[in-house]
Amino acid sequence: MKKVNSNEMEEYAWASPKGRFAGFSKQLSEGLGRERFSTDLLKRHPFDVALIRIPPGKANFPYHSHSAQWEFYHILSGRGRVRDESGEHEVGPGDAFLYKPSEAHQLMNGGDVDLVMYVVADNPVGESCHYPDSGKWLVQSPERRVMRSGPVEYYDGEE
Repeated sequence: MKKVNSNEMEEYAWASPKGRFAGFSKQLSEGLGRERFSTDLLKRHPFDVALIRIPPGKANFPYHSHSAQWEFYHILSGRGRVRDESGEHEVGPGDAFLYKPSEAHQLMNGGDVDLVMYVVADNPVGESCHYPDSGKWLVQSPERRVMRSGPVEYYDGEE
């Protein structure tokens, strides 16, 4: 059995150039041996589990949808809002929700403490994402590239 303790794992931080998007994650699946960009199904694992922390006033990522990936969220602490195609919804401790492929979504922390959650996603090969606010696509097959009619930076048109 391979085992990790999330309390002992290092956090990975990300932030957009102007600071609108930011967060921290502990990649539990990678700690258990998942190889993120492998196309070998035994090395990529059937799902990815991350412990995510979004600071006050930040959104996790731009509003986006996945072509093939499912994402399950479980809020552990803090309060926030989820934006999806039906509007914005308040979320807090104990709330669990799911986005299936093609459902655009975004999480935002409008509170004064960190929004902490588990995210579980399956790992389809050849996944792509659409960013409705900026008209971009992220394509992974096998390399990761963000584009409109040609390559652009990830946060282009978002801030």
